[in-house]
Amino acid sequence: MRFATLALLATAMSIPAFTAATTPAAAQARAGDPVEVRIDATKPGATISRDIFGQFAEHLGTGIYGGVWVGKDSKIPNVRGIRTDVVNALRAIRTPLVRWPGGCFADEYHWRDGVGPAKNRRSSINSNWGGSVETSAFGTDEFMDFVGQVGAEVYLNVNVGSGTVKEAADWVAYMTADPTTSAGKERADNGHREPYKIKYLGLGNESWSCGGAMRPEFYADQMKLYARFVRNYHPEQGEGKPDAMLRVAVGPGDDNTAYTEEVMKTWKQHDWAWSIESLSLHRYTTGGWPPSYPSDAFDEGAYARLVKETLGMDGFIKANAAVMDKYDPEKKVSLAIDEWGVWLKPLRGTNPGFLQQQNSLRDAIIAALNINIFARHADRVKLTNIAQMINVLQAMILTDEEKMVLTPTYHVFKMYVPFQDATFIPVNFQAGTYQHGDITLPRIDAVAVKDKQGKYWLALTNVDTQRAAPVTVNVAGLNVRSARGEVLTAPKVDSINSFAAPNTVSPKPIAGSVRGGKLTIDMPAKSVAVIALEP
Repeated sequence: MRFATLALLATAMSIPAFTAATTPAAAQARAGDPVEVRIDATKPGATISRDIFGQFAEHLGTGIYGGVWVGKDSKIPNVRGIRTDVVNALRAIRTPLVRWPGGCFADEYHWRDGVGPAKNRRSSINSNWGGSVETSAFGTDEFMDFVGQVGAEVYLNVNVGSGTVKEAADWVAYMTADPTTSAGKERADNGHREPYKIKYLGLGNESWSCGGAMRPEFYADQMKLYARFVRNYHPEQGEGKPDAMLRVAVGPGDDNTAYTEEVMKTWKQHDWAWSIESLSLHRYTTGGWPPSYPSDAFDEGAYARLVKETLGMDGFIKANAAVMDKYDPEKKVSLAIDEWGVWLKPLRGTNPGFLQQQNSLRDAIIAALNINIFARHADRVKLTNIAQMINVLQAMILTDEEKMVLTPTYHVFKMYVPFQDATFIPVNFQAGTYQHGDITLPRIDAVAVKDKQGKYWLALTNVDTQRAAPVTVNVAGLNVRSARGEVLTAPKVDSINSFAAPNTVSPKPIAGSVRGGKLTIDMPAKSVAVIALEP
């Protein structure tokens, strides 16, 4: 996991464009205008895969040790060494999958260090992240136990950088082979007779950088070998099975689409012997490299600049999707944004290599904007992983010994649960403008879905830090009689949840009135809302 500097990309956001103000006074006048939204239920879009709400857990800082794993003898409540409070919190947001063991760590991870009796496991130095000691106490079987407790699927990243094809093949065989084989017997002897399921297999990580600084052509040749010889032996996931393991190739992390071009050109030439099913992209909101923006006690200028950068995700996806469309117009290969989020300056007094930062209302707004962009690209984007799950970067959860706090970003993920596997419904609106200094942004963002039970949901984001937004939604023909949901806001845009004050930024009820086919609802300043349109 490493960031390559990204130019800010202009975004059309797949909605009607807003008109920029010619003067600050004009901008402020429009900022107070009501927003009209029309939901076009006659043109349903793609299914929004629940996997766009995926999590990422790397051996980095206290993301694993202290965040997930405390050991079987810990006084912190646990099941087989895995924190009970964290598992319960992740279950509550219906975590669909977890990517592991990295990140940059994946391309230096040798799986045999982390299997078998604890006393026999090999310790090493985590040279990527802070020079800490990696004890290997949390290895393959512990990770599989963890995702099982959470009820999530597995996204496994194999070591393409410092490993070999055989090492990766042996690892997947250990996890999936029948216990009558040597690989399956070893797993059974280590306590798990039944084979594990692996939904996604990542063929390396950032091979253009920390994964080996490979030329696109060299990586494409490596990709073919790993795709060919790393086999899944689970009887339900073998080649040709409906639930077969999906292989994710490495794509770019900056504006250069050379990796996308080479991987897709190579995929176009694939045959019966090998293939890939997805291409990964990495994009962080940083404000520039190295990250220097604080994660707490920041001003409105820092907020506006990071929101502007976040909106560039739309153009980033479009640029790479356009390359993919040349080789794959039928969209057989999906996009996996398997690292995204706000990457900020490490907290004062922490190990800089642990990438520990606070999580504010700003980060929750940025999370909502990203999710909305992914939803608009649901025809191609089928998987994303926010970085990262616990205690690292834009985390869902922060822990300190026995203490745990849910972040504003966690609450956004929970509010958006109804979007998992729902159908995208087009929304038309004029966004209006929010202006700070020389930055002018769309004031309102909106997306809608129809869940499997036939209920419509509307998500609204008001990025304006000062002005509420009266919103009118045309719901004629949708059989809507009431509207209620949750809204996330706080006294300040840099408000956070701390161990001492865990509910400063937490969802509150919100309701609108429906009359004559119109829903009216007031969106507070700096807020995210998800609203059920009830029949």
